[in-house]
Amino acid sequence: MPDFDVVVIGAGAAGLSVASISAGLGLRVALVERGRMGGDCLNYGCVPSKALLAAAHAAASARQAARFGIRLPPPEIDWVGVRAHVHGAIARIAPNDSAARFRGMGVEVIEASAHFIAPDEIEAGGRRLTFRRAVIAAGSSAVVPDLPGLDGVPWLTNETLFDLEEPPGHLIILGGGPIGLEMAQAHARLGCLVTVIEAGPRIASREDPELAEGLKAALVRDGVEFREGAKVVRLEQLEPDSLAAQAGVVAVLEDGSRIAGTHLLLAIGRTPRLAGLDLVTAGVEASPRGIVTGADLRSVSNKRVWAVGDIADPQGIGPRAFTHVASQHAGILVRSMLFRLPFTKVSYAALPRVTYADPELAQIGLTEAEAREAGHAGLSILRWPVAENDRAAAEGLTDGLVKLVVDKGGRLLGAGVLAPHAGEMAGMFGLMIGRRLPLSALAGMVLPYPTLAEAAKRAAGDYYAPKLLAPFTKRLVGLLKHLP
Repeated sequence: MPDFDVVVIGAGAAGLSVASISAGLGLRVALVERGRMGGDCLNYGCVPSKALLAAAHAAASARQAARFGIRLPPPEIDWVGVRAHVHGAIARIAPNDSAARFRGMGVEVIEASAHFIAPDEIEAGGRRLTFRRAVIAAGSSAVVPDLPGLDGVPWLTNETLFDLEEPPGHLIILGGGPIGLEMAQAHARLGCLVTVIEAGPRIASREDPELAEGLKAALVRDGVEFREGAKVVRLEQLEPDSLAAQAGVVAVLEDGSRIAGTHLLLAIGRTPRLAGLDLVTAGVEASPRGIVTGADLRSVSNKRVWAVGDIADPQGIGPRAFTHVASQHAGILVRSMLFRLPFTKVSYAALPRVTYADPELAQIGLTEAEAREAGHAGLSILRWPVAENDRAAAEGLTDGLVKLVVDKGGRLLGAGVLAPHAGEMAGMFGLMIGRRLPLSALAGMVLPYPTLAEAAKRAAGDYYAPKLLAPFTKRLVGLLKHLP
């Protein structure tokens, strides 16, 4: 008889969810984690980054108070206090993810590395664990590029950035994706010089160009400098006496230009943590993209094994490195692995993603370009400027856009929003896309006034305006007016 019904490798968002549900259903569960309970999201990602952004937004609000007739002195940045806030946020959430809490649920928590020693056996902490089912939820880590000179200079990733005891004098960020842009704005608003170097033609390359340009303009106003279409060919050590008595780094670009900074942050992408798992021994097929699974997240080569979160590559469509995807995976896995429901499968059709800058950039479903590439014909593209929203006028907001992508049948395929707290609208759009609701559901929704979400309703209303004001409709109303 196996030692455990379920062995989970990794105590991040997905692994914790699977372990708690499995234990709650009366199964014998082991949870193996070699690092910190809570994984990247709690310790190095979502929580500390949003806490740092909150501090940065507070500083920006103080600087911008004059537009409301409030005169404040320039804010003083207490870096020790900022760090205390960031680590305090982690500490407040940590008990929910703690080993003690999960042991209280009946989960056997093993704080050690894990690797397969057979298709149905794992070694962890010097113990051999046999299992009926194993769930790999080991997550991902920052990509470290093969750049000449990188091994000779100090560099940071999201796992080390939040431990800095002093603020960077000049932070160089390699990568203009969500992590790079969020940390660029956070540090710029906290008084640091920031340069973002993006090898591709533009930052936020996955996002709609209209929305990405608006986000870029906001970051430029905060003092962030951008070098787009710029390839770093090598890195050099900066001597301590060359930049305010601080050692640092020089990024040498392909065009020969040199950018000197005190700190270097690598934010060019994520890679699944496959090393050390001995997947070949387990007969688990994987690629550099992650563990190959079916739509039900079950390994295609070892039917005892499932994969969830950043490390899973369901049906070759690639991982999605978001905590909410890890939670989605956990729900799918429970239905697939524990209840054996055959219709359970992963779908990213209504997947939201958000860059949590100010303003936030949220995308749910397909962008306009993605919809056209997918072959959707007869698209309607609906836009509503945030500046024309009453709540925005009351708060002095002048930038932002709601952009809806609608198919010829009047159903929402995608929504992009550039606005403060745009992520708070994502659930509304995700529900519409996921449930295939007609756009009339949004156009007819009764929303509290005044809210920014009304901009989405106004954009949807534009889809029906031509029909409402068409000559036939006017003639019909003209006839009906004579009725008592």
